Amino acid sequence: MPKYQYKATDSQGKVQKGTLDAANLDDLELRLDRLGLMLISQKPLASGSQGSLLPTRRLISRQDVILFCFHMEQLTHAGVPILKGLSDFRDGVENPRLRNVVVSLVEDVESGKTLSDALSSHPRIFDPIFVQLVLMGEKTGQLAAIFKDLAASLKWEDELVAQTKKVMIYPSVVAVTVIGLVFFMMIYLVPQLISFIKEMGESIPIHTRALIVTSDFIVAWWPLLLSVPVAALILIRAGCRISRTMRRQVDRMKLRFWLFGPLTRKIILVRFANAFALMYRSGITVLEALRICEGLTTNLVIQEALQQARELVSEGKEISNSFAQVKLFPPLVLSMLQVGESTGGLDISMKNVSYFYDREVKETISKLETLIEPVLTMVLGGLMGWVILSVLGPIYDLIAKL
Repeated sequence: MPKYQYKATDSQGKVQKGTLDAANLDDLELRLDRLGLMLISQKPLASGSQGSLLPTRRLISRQDVILFCFHMEQLTHAGVPILKGLSDFRDGVENPRLRNVVVSLVEDVESGKTLSDALSSHPRIFDPIFVQLVLMGEKTGQLAAIFKDLAASLKWEDELVAQTKKVMIYPSVVAVTVIGLVFFMMIYLVPQLISFIKEMGESIPIHTRALIVTSDFIVAWWPLLLSVPVAALILIRAGCRISRTMRRQVDRMKLRFWLFGPLTRKIILVRFANAFALMYRSGITVLEALRICEGLTTNLVIQEALQQARELVSEGKEISNSFAQVKLFPPLVLSMLQVGESTGGLDISMKNVSYFYDREVKETISKLETLIEPVLTMVLGGLMGWVILSVLGPIYDLIAKL
């Protein structure tokens, strides 16, 4: 469907600009009218234009989707029809991008589509798990419970992402600050001080000579020291796009990387266990749930492991044995799967796995937060102490001889 860039006014005469999908100009005016806007001018946008509205999570946040789930859960629980609930949400939502998406949902449902079909038209906002759960809710008449579970799952995921970002942002900022400070001292400050020390004619201690060598090296090669890591990162990313083998090796290294590798693996396991439990409890088959869970992570090693496990299950093997043959999942997951199979409570077992690893992830993040600050402080203090001792030490020795 074509996209139009429009300028319109609301009921108070305030001018608003944006983009909207519409079949033609009449359809554009109709859609804007439903948003309470009057069209002033419009311009068609070419396909793939940078000005077009892309319904991604960068534009529509996870909090917006949680709000959508909460609203739909309340209305469906009260017995309000889907179309009426969507229309009410459309009229009350503040985010214009989210409102455009809801307008599209209302029109799709009005045209005869089911809610799950309408949601599947926006895959960057509503992922396959979301769509499949809504579909099962439509089939079983449990939409309210499905939206409640989705809201709870998205809240948990949002908290986990926020905690992970918190533990990553601080060391990144401090590391950049330390690197910038080191380059400043080695390129500008230390050479001036060292030239003064050399003019004194005194013997230079070994730690000062080491500082001079380090400073000379950084002064001579600082462009390479800055550009090589960036170039290496660009080449690795390009190689991962071109070569599946290289991407597999890089993803395997990410899972084995000291400290952060085990944390990444646990976060993936938590998301998998939580999503699998939700889908299984909603009536989605094991094979379909495993197929959907393959898209939960961009890590190719985990994706291929889940795919291999799904193929083994499709051949008639038990779920726990299939996951054991993959040799990628820890004993706890295998034990819980075995218990769930024997008791018929796979969803409960996977929820327990999710709870256990969620607690471990939070504890690991908490430990990292308390550990990173003193470590970075010690590194920065050590660098400053080395520079001060190497520069001021010879000066103090000269003063002591006077």
